[in-house]
Order: sequence, then structure tokens, then C-alpha cells
Amino acid sequence: MTKRIIGLTGGIATGKTTVTNYLASAYNLPILDADIYAREAVALGSPILGAIAQRYGEQILLPDGSLNRQKLGEIIFNRQDERNWIDNLIHPNVRDRFLKAIAISSSQTLVLAVPLLFEAGMTDLVTEIWVVRCSQEQQLQRLIQRNHLNIEQAQARINSQLSIEKKMANADVVLDNSSTLEVLLKQVDLALKA
Repeated sequence: MTKRIIGLTGGIATGKTTVTNYLASAYNLPILDADIYAREAVALGSPILGAIAQRYGEQILLPDGSLNRQKLGEIIFNRQDERNWIDNLIHPNVRDRFLKAIAISSSQTLVLAVPLLFEAGMTDLVTEIWVVRCSQEQQLQRLIQRNHLNIEQAQARINSQLSIEKKMANADVVLDNSSTLEVLLKQVDLALKA
């Protein structure tokens, strides 16, 4: 029997974590998280962190030698060429981690939480695509509150991703997170049973 591999994506701050937390707690599904793999790829002492420090200099590092994510964000969310360079460094590592985790998992249903599922060219890893969406105003407000950004910083992060409309056009399931949590979770229940 082939595995059911759900690729969960959406825009930044649309509610992907809410959905993955629910799938893990209510259905005990394994969640493979691209953000965690990406953070581990740039861990202290990693070759990828070394390459980043070589490109941008010591100011890209915190006093303990770890990556200064805020400083890197200022670079990559304002310069597409630099974002591409970073993505080309990290995405292959994340893909390898997914392939290994899928291969060793005994679960028949897995969830790959991949904010950049389309942008990173990882749609071939999944059997279905779920996109979490909310209104643009909600997304902007949630991102500003969650990440303590100003409106320009938040908008730059939203604009750096493929538009939610394009993601929805390629989705098998669209989860609308512009209402209540209860409404969102009912959609998740229905999508999982489909």
C-alpha cells in the first residue's frame, strides 16, 4: 500500500502550525517540518552556516557563533538574488531529510509541513497538497503581531512567497482560516476523511 503524504503549505502566518498541531494531537500523525530541517541545516558548526558566514561576513553571526536570523532576513527579504542563493544552499538539504524520513516511517499517512512547497520544487514528494489561507489583512496583522515586524517588513516577507492564489490554484484541498478555529478544524477533519 502506498503512503498518503500530505503536503501542507500556505502563506506565512496563515495558520499552518495550527493545522499541523491539530493533525498531530487529534490524529497522531507524524509531522515532518521543513522549517525545523532548515534550522538544523544552519546549526552551529554546520557546513551551510560556514558558507553563509563566508558570503556575508562575521556580522551575520551572533556572539555565540550561531546564525543571526534577523540580519539574514534583512538581506534575503530585500534581495531576490540573495534569497535564491540561500534557498539553493538549504533546499537540497531539506529535501534529503524528507526523503530519509519518509523512507523510514512506518506510518501510512504523513504530513510534510513545507511553507515553500511550490517555490522549493518539492511537490513531487507528496500525494496531495493542502493550502491554508486567510484574508490578506488577517495575514498581515498576524505576521506583524507574531514576528514583531513593521508593516513594510511583514509585506516584504509575504511578497517573497508565491501568491496564495497561485498556491490555491494548485491545491487538492484549500483550508480557509479566516473564520474561527472550530471552523478551520472541521475543514481539516473533512479533508482527512476524504
